[in-house]
Amino acid sequence: MQLRFIGCGDAFGSGGRANTCFHVTGHRVNFLIDCGASSLPALKRLGVARDDIDLILITHFHGDHFGGLPFLLLDAQFTRRTRPLVIAGPQGIEARLTQVMEALFENSSKTKQRFDLSVVALTPEQTHSFGAVNVTPFAVVHGESGGPFLGYRVEAEDRVIAYTADTEWTEALIPLGRDADLLIAEAYYYDKVVKNHLSLNTLEAHLTEINPKRLVLTHMSDDMLGRLDTLTHEAASDGMVIEI
Repeated sequence: MQLRFIGCGDAFGSGGRANTCFHVTGHRVNFLIDCGASSLPALKRLGVARDDIDLILITHFHGDHFGGLPFLLLDAQFTRRTRPLVIAGPQGIEARLTQVMEALFENSSKTKQRFDLSVVALTPEQTHSFGAVNVTPFAVVHGESGGPFLGYRVEAEDRVIAYTADTEWTEALIPLGRDADLLIAEAYYYDKVVKNHLSLNTLEAHLTEINPKRLVLTHMSDDMLGRLDTLTHEAASDGMVIEI
């Protein structure tokens, strides 16, 4: 199984990086985790066949994780996609998707797609199955607007991918990431502790409890990007491919 970082940047494009979007493929799976505003051009730049994507998992409703959906859906309509697509995310996702479609492209939410589109609301700590992909969401802490906020533990093809999403430290990150084959963790700052975001120092204090087999840092601010040459952990970059 393979994961490609389509975009691994923060909301403000620090380092010129694209918004969050991860593409996971395997023998029986093809899905995205998050779809930030810049995802469609990033997917096209990397030559990703969007019509082959079966599932999109959304962690929360901030634009750098959710705002690319209207562009992706309209592109699918205009390129005559026929393959069914599932979009899954926090409670309220159906209403939020309608709102963002209408805000960006008036009347677009009323257009009937040529393909079957299912929008599914996920419940924290309940495992949901989408074909060969089993997803367990965990509630994380990222403020009051733009939520509910979820991190994901994804099991597929005998591998576990865990993603903290955007969050300050919460004990939920321990079961979310425990013994995962790959943990993708936000590290917004190096040692500065702020509400709603995770610092690398805070994450490191709990790594022995989480015990991931592989850790990759993402969603880094300029503070972290300026330290890339000194980090002892692997850091994501746009286009980077990981074999799991």
